[in-house]
Amino acid sequence: QVQLVESGGGLVQPGGSLKLSCKASGFSFRTKAMSWYRQPPGKERYLVAVIDSRGAPVNYVDFVKGRFTISRDDVENMVYLQMNNLKPEDTGVYYCNPRNGADYYSSSSPYWGQGTQVTVAS
Repeated sequence: QVQLVESGGGLVQPGGSLKLSCKASGFSFRTKAMSWYRQPPGKERYLVAVIDSRGAPVNYVDFVKGRFTISRDDVENMVYLQMNNLKPEDTGVYYCNPRNGADYYSSSSPYWGQGTQVTVAS
């Protein structure tokens, strides 16, 4: 079955950095685009970044462009989210999600991990 294990979250001061990791298994990883979602406290989950199955193109929500970088390792079945210059509004639980297709514009799949908490506070 599909398994997604996110890690790398934590408490960081504004301006700091974190790198999130997601280990995927149970599906053909290299044939799927992958994405990261954020769920702020008390709010719905929304898409933050997506990467095509081929590694490019990638796409980001406007308010993380220039600060976040999504990448993937098809040997290790991992997807990463490097987050720099973090802001308090970046706080939330972050989830990875395989897309339904190979292309970055594919729809989200129904598979989710437990998420990893990111808290940006001084």
